[in-house]
Amino acid sequence: MKLVEDTGSIVEQPDWESLFNDELEIGAVTEHWRRVTTELRDRKLLAAGNVHALQRLVVAYVLYDRSLREVAEHGAVTKPKRGNPKAIARTSPHFAAMRELASDAAVLEAEFGLSPRRRSAATVAERKKTVVRASDEFTSKKGAG
Repeated sequence: MKLVEDTGSIVEQPDWESLFNDELEIGAVTEHWRRVTTELRDRKLLAAGNVHALQRLVVAYVLYDRSLREVAEHGAVTKPKRGNPKAIARTSPHFAAMRELASDAAVLEAEFGLSPRRRSAATVAERKKTVVRASDEFTSKKGAG
């Protein structure tokens, strides 16, 4: 795994070559990863526990683009097969995948506060200071009493 510059060892970039075999998609997924992790790092929201959700988001971007290329070339509706009188036009599975991937990406973007509307809601979690009370002496010791 490779580290994105200046993210330290917070999150390691997945081995995209083991998931994708197209050079252009590997380049795209690497760029999406860099862009998202850099933004989250700058906003102090990057955490190691988010690495798999980040991977799902970036993969959704690339698979959406793949489906989009197919829909752009062949249309959102598949034509009925010739010679089959019962064949009907149907929604392209690539169009359905696009819609599902867009929805998945939107949910993850909202979770990370990447969408403009959700940006202000995503903030660094504040660590609460521990307040020491006199009664803690009696309630925190095991076997006291």
